[in-house]
Amino acid sequence: MTVLTPAPVDQQEDEEMLVPHSDLTDNHQPMEVVAQAETANTVDNQTVEDPSSSRFTWRIDNFSRLNTKKHYSEVFVVGGYKWRILIFPKGNNADHLSTYLDVADSASLPYGWSRYAQFSLAVVNQIHNKYSIRKDTQHQFNARESDWGFTSFMPLGELYDPCRGYLVSDTVIVEAEVVVRRIVDYWTYDSKKETGYVGLKNQGATCYMNSLLQTLYHVPYFRKAVYHMPTTENDMPSGSIPLALQSLFYKLQYSDSSVATKELTKSFGWDTYDSFMQHDVQELNRVLCEKLEDKMKGTVVEGTIQQLFEGHHMNYIECINVDYKSTRKESFYDLQLDVKGCRDVYASFDKYVEVERLEGDNKYHAEQYGLQDAKKGVLFIDFPPVLQLQLKRFEYDFMRDTMVKINDRYEFPLQLDLDRDDGKYLSPEADRTVRNLYTLHSVLVHSGGVHGGHYYAFIRPTLSDQWYKFDDERVTKEDMKRALEEQYGGEEELPPTNPGFNNIPFKFTKYSNAYMLVYIRESDKDKIVCNVDEKDIAEHLRERLKKEQEEKEHKKKEKAEAHLYTIIKVARDDDLAEQIGKDIYFDLVDHDKVRSFRIQKQMTFSVFKEEVAREFGIPVQFQRFWLWAKRQNHTYRPNRPLTPLEETQSVGTLRDVSNKVHNAELKLFLEAELGLDLCPIAPPDKTKEDILLFFKNYDPEKEELRFIGRLFVKSTGKPIEILSKLNKMAGYAPDEEIVLYEEIKFEPSVMCEPIDKKIAFRASQLEDGDIVCFQKSLHVESANQFRYPDVPSFLEYVHNRQVVHFRSLEKPKEDDFCLEMSRLYTYDDVVERVAQQLDLDDPSKIRLTSHNCYSQQPKPQPIKYRGVDHLSDMLVHYNQTSDILYYEVLDIPLPELQGLKTLKVAFHHATKDEVVIHTIRLPKQSTVGDVINDLKTKVELSHPDAELRLLEVFYHKIYKIFPPNEKIENINDQYWTLRAEEIPEEEKNLGPNDRLIHVYHFTKETAQNQMQILNFGEPFFLVIHEGETLAEIKVRIQRKLQVPDEEFAKWKFAFLSFGRPEYLQDSDIVSIRFQRRDVYGAWEQYLGLEHSDNAPKRAYSANQD
Repeated sequence: MTVLTPAPVDQQEDEEMLVPHSDLTDNHQPMEVVAQAETANTVDNQTVEDPSSSRFTWRIDNFSRLNTKKHYSEVFVVGGYKWRILIFPKGNNADHLSTYLDVADSASLPYGWSRYAQFSLAVVNQIHNKYSIRKDTQHQFNARESDWGFTSFMPLGELYDPCRGYLVSDTVIVEAEVVVRRIVDYWTYDSKKETGYVGLKNQGATCYMNSLLQTLYHVPYFRKAVYHMPTTENDMPSGSIPLALQSLFYKLQYSDSSVATKELTKSFGWDTYDSFMQHDVQELNRVLCEKLEDKMKGTVVEGTIQQLFEGHHMNYIECINVDYKSTRKESFYDLQLDVKGCRDVYASFDKYVEVERLEGDNKYHAEQYGLQDAKKGVLFIDFPPVLQLQLKRFEYDFMRDTMVKINDRYEFPLQLDLDRDDGKYLSPEADRTVRNLYTLHSVLVHSGGVHGGHYYAFIRPTLSDQWYKFDDERVTKEDMKRALEEQYGGEEELPPTNPGFNNIPFKFTKYSNAYMLVYIRESDKDKIVCNVDEKDIAEHLRERLKKEQEEKEHKKKEKAEAHLYTIIKVARDDDLAEQIGKDIYFDLVDHDKVRSFRIQKQMTFSVFKEEVAREFGIPVQFQRFWLWAKRQNHTYRPNRPLTPLEETQSVGTLRDVSNKVHNAELKLFLEAELGLDLCPIAPPDKTKEDILLFFKNYDPEKEELRFIGRLFVKSTGKPIEILSKLNKMAGYAPDEEIVLYEEIKFEPSVMCEPIDKKIAFRASQLEDGDIVCFQKSLHVESANQFRYPDVPSFLEYVHNRQVVHFRSLEKPKEDDFCLEMSRLYTYDDVVERVAQQLDLDDPSKIRLTSHNCYSQQPKPQPIKYRGVDHLSDMLVHYNQTSDILYYEVLDIPLPELQGLKTLKVAFHHATKDEVVIHTIRLPKQSTVGDVINDLKTKVELSHPDAELRLLEVFYHKIYKIFPPNEKIENINDQYWTLRAEEIPEEEKNLGPNDRLIHVYHFTKETAQNQMQILNFGEPFFLVIHEGETLAEIKVRIQRKLQVPDEEFAKWKFAFLSFGRPEYLQDSDIVSIRFQRRDVYGAWEQYLGLEHSDNAPKRAYSANQD
């Protein structure tokens, strides 16, 4: 999937898709772009003047010689603003060309600037314009996001391949079409005050959900049923769909500001970006309805979902010549209607019930009658009171092998009569007394392209003439034209920029259009648009939501008063003992887990000490507080005690003293001493000679590190003088021999060095807040029996240990097993541990693939054998670190496989209508001739002396016949199909005036007022002789393709050159059209066979050799 995103800081990237600080994958449903935040698409109804528009064309010469990471176009002006195109010729940390629209003068614009633009970016195909790649989006540009576009615009492999037509004579042409709309400030807008309704917060990954929820909420009968579902005060909204939906609906009804949806998404398990990417709005609708339906069973509202949304249709097959009919009744909650090829909803319904004839090769097998001519179709038994129509705006384009959005004009009426033309949509058993006249209730809109965009809804809650637009947080009043006609799609003609200069106005596709419609049946509207008030809502729900509101107000108040308070975090010996060796190993404490006090800034510190005395039971006179300091080596240690003068100051002043950077927190260490009776006593006097040291003890047998206390030592004293004290603190014998280390730092690497027991503390550079780790002294032989025999090796291990989640590459969503490893493990260490886990003798058969943190998918390329030094290199993905690796078990060792080139070759049998795909593995230095020789041992030939050739086929055209001596190392079978076939005898003996021409199947299609040629089927070569007429050639083609006379009579024949057909008559001499032998792009001149694409597909089978 491509994504719309600001061109990020250079290191921010993704192989597939990137939105700031988040990510996604290839998918069939367009995703909302998170970074568009709240302003990005709320501007449609705020236009205060006509949009300015322009098209800018940028020719980039010497493209392959560009050696800059970023490349900007010259500046062009649209709407009075300066713009330019930004490209990354080698990709923005991706294997795709990255393209963006950039605000050229963003650095010099005034604070708070923003501008909104709809735009498309294109890379022009200079051989065949219809293959130009164009992507479109819209964005609210501002200082933080001054460029926006596509990180994965098109694969670099396609761009740099001269055969493709994007790079011709080392020139690339990039186009931008930009429409600028000026917008009015809306920050002060109050939806509730202006409209009586509130919106739903845009939480980034929820795409189409907000508009669907608003639509369901505004079906009052549905809302009432949700309120009447039994829930209890013990339920949690995040674990109960009914309660989460009740809570959401209640807030939509009674809140004054926009409502969050997080509880609801958690309740049905779609709380990740991924969830919304893998489904579409129809699936979300069904998930919600099915789960509610299930929860409604056995309650007063059982059956509500079916009563509202369920209709039935009948699938039938009826024989024409015998009395036989097969029918099957099916229910539906929504209907999917075709947009492509249909001008309006009625045309879609006509298509839905269209009768298909089953005849010829496609006859129907009627039980006792055998194969029969028949007609097949669908008719409706009944329609539901609330009719949900999903418009198929997104569909898969087989030609381009990608999802596309259908922006064609498609009309839908305010009133929909499904009884029209004497009930032609109804089945014989339908109840004709029910009047199926519907009125439009809501229009759900997608604005943008297939790779991103925005969703909102137009709804008229009471079916009055007043429409409202629900666009995430913002609700506005709208007129009918905006809700209907402007959402039909199609094209908008923009006025010429300089009317006096006779320039042609260009048509801009309207990327905002309806993708779902909701109609309510006239006869049911009084029941459905009913009154819903507080008495419909359970008491416990009202209480819960009231309490939530109070908490919200309290937090709001705290936030508003935050500047009056300081948070003081107090760490004590107990915190150190509790955390070290469990939560933390380095430094002394995690300040987020210690007791914190919220104190007014003007309070004196001495008053705060009284609060500490109450909390910890330590009298004020026995408390001594130390300030913490961050050292240059990034450790954080107690630095010095507060002075008596400082203790007389206010808390706010103290915080400013302790924090060089602005921070609302004051962090302190409370030094409190206990006497022999465990009662608090006064701390010892501290002179400049006294150093406060903290001690940790390590046990190599248990691999355990613990905090055991602190001591004051004299700077001139020596460690040897305190050994007996340390032994006592650790519970050792008084004369136990111990070794001491200083824990110096741990980022980016561990530094822990032995302390000489006979040198003074000052000479060892020990100071207040330093940490000394010690352990029993080990003999060499006993040291060998421990994994980590000493403090430095244990700290190194802790610092580098990593639990890695391994997943099979075949099941990339499921953890298979976890292993604890060191980030310093070598490539060999890692595969060895994986092989052990899998009981595999040969670790070299393990192939690993890294994880893409943005898309949550495996990276496209596996890790090469010994291609990285350490486990840490395998887990890092640009500036992010992952804990996931994917593995696969190969049939041959990886080093051997890497020396081979793997190609998938489709072998087309000369006489049988079948294709077998063979996987060929050969050494990289092999040639095409070697591939052919290998294939000959695996395929069935029509005769023993048959010769084979290898072709490159793409989009149903033959681009190349590989010469036998070409090296296979550079052949790319990722985008192209490699086809092997026998060379026909007639081609081996070409006469001097014979020609070998390309013959392709094609059909014509009109899109956006332009005729397009679409190729399909299997392309082939044909020998034509000088003077041969089309009539003679047709005989040979019909024989070759074995097309029945009746069908073949419908075919048309044309000479095509670069997409322009010139139709031929039977008497035309075909060879005259193919005189030039040296034409560049020979595949663009061909004999075209025009007919519909209804041929049965060849049988494909894979053969794993």
